[in-house]
Amino acid sequence: METRFRDHYELATLPYFDLTEDRQLVLSDPEFGPSIDVHTHLALSYIRPFCTDLRAEHQHTEHYLPLERDLDLDVYLNRNFSPWDLKRMTRDLTWRSATSGGMRRTHTLPNLLREMAALGIAHAALLPVELPLISRNAETYLGLTSDCPEVICFGSVHPYEWRPFERLEAQKARGARAVKIHPAVQMVYPNAPRAMRVYRKCGELGLPVFWHCGPVDIEPPAGRRRSQVRYYEEPIAELPDTTFILGHSGALQPELALGFANKYGNTWLDLASQSLPVIRTLLERGPQDRIMMGSDWPFYHQATALAKVLIATEGDRELRRKVLFGNAAKLFGIG
Repeated sequence: METRFRDHYELATLPYFDLTEDRQLVLSDPEFGPSIDVHTHLALSYIRPFCTDLRAEHQHTEHYLPLERDLDLDVYLNRNFSPWDLKRMTRDLTWRSATSGGMRRTHTLPNLLREMAALGIAHAALLPVELPLISRNAETYLGLTSDCPEVICFGSVHPYEWRPFERLEAQKARGARAVKIHPAVQMVYPNAPRAMRVYRKCGELGLPVFWHCGPVDIEPPAGRRRSQVRYYEEPIAELPDTTFILGHSGALQPELALGFANKYGNTWLDLASQSLPVIRTLLERGPQDRIMMGSDWPFYHQATALAKVLIATEGDRELRRKVLFGNAAKLFGIG
């Protein structure tokens, strides 16, 4: 089956998708759904109060990897970025995070829900990321999605912020289903003592910890150092009552992440951004009841994540159903 395309629209040459007259990728047959995407974001704001209208609908979503770009499913997904794409994305994620302009203006809840509906994605986990003092993304997301049953909203705290336990308890009371920790963005080692305290509290509250896990080679060097997968084993091993989800399955170090998932029963894998060959390896050698599909929207179109799981599970309907829906439904209590 073809895995390299001149643009994203050519995904419609796979048996799983069609392309509408207005060039929207849609699921070709309901048999390929429903699914749960465990790794999505909306626009994040820092420094200034939230200035992007997350309830606004835009005709087109400006994904950080444009749909016009060549698409190779056999490499880690960020390898498809051009140098210009990376510059635009960096600008949009840094100083534009204090504005309402840029590509981020289209990274809204209605645009996410529209893409989900077209692709048979019944639920999506929404992941905020927090920095000390200058953000309240988790509270914004929780308020935005309180009446949106399609969204599984996470909380987030920074391990070095003031009174993180109180904030975690408040987020859970508002409906948070897990907690996002991003070592590369939050600039904290996964095994830092204050981070360990947060994980322990998450275990007491019954909140899984969803990590960004692994270097991706486009982050700043300081973030890359803090994302090395070897630093994640200590909290996994020492806190068996806390559930950990390895976002990106270790990114460019998937063998280490696979080893942790096989060794520790409190460890789950998220397939977001991984290459098709790595996904096949994880499904063949990993704990098939603890592997879930993620897209990292709006960095990437959700069809890219779906395509890789559908290709990798061709001929194994039971495994496909677990990875696309059943495992995440079990973890997050979705009927």
